[in-house]
Amino acid sequence: MADRNKAARIDRLLADLSRATIGSTFNQFREVGPDDVPDAPAIRLANLRNYLGERDGADVMAVGEAAGYQGMRWSGIAFTSERDLARWGPPYRGTSTTRKGGWSEPSGTIVHGLLEELGAERRVILWNTVPMHPYLSSQPLSNRRPTRHEMAAGAVFAERLIDITRPRLLVGVGRIATEMIGERAVYVRHPAQSGATAFRLGMRKVLTG
Repeated sequence: MADRNKAARIDRLLADLSRATIGSTFNQFREVGPDDVPDAPAIRLANLRNYLGERDGADVMAVGEAAGYQGMRWSGIAFTSERDLARWGPPYRGTSTTRKGGWSEPSGTIVHGLLEELGAERRVILWNTVPMHPYLSSQPLSNRRPTRHEMAAGAVFAERLIDITRPRLLVGVGRIATEMIGERAVYVRHPAQSGATAFRLGMRKVLTG
């Protein structure tokens, strides 16, 4: 009964996510861009559902800032690019039509590289404070820092997932995410902007210490 209830709560979360509007972000679970395959939003939502299902027993949740144009925008999963999906194989699918071999996200490559090295891929749920893509006006393939309003609206979904999955440990990947989660979170440097080494050291300590 508990497992069925958890699955139902995940389904409600994903349904609400697909209907949500967060500031001027692109909701990749509802909206279609010019470079999307047919049914792209449904594919991305299915990717996320499968991802969460495979991590039903995860004891760590790592929360970043926002969906990026090279990663979650196309995959539906935080810190995850289409090339990660290709490595994982079915049922995961990419959704872009213009990038041969799929998009690759530098930060995601670092994150998944470490998780795979430690055998911790399914121990950790990756999420974003803003689970949608903030972009610069008239530049859909760009990233911008989310506004405070967008972070507050997005954090509602993070809190719901925390309540559903009840991880043993919360990790804030970067200062912004850590601030939004609060004192519960262990801070780890974001891997972007020369932060790869510090991220690896911090996350390794979290997962092995």
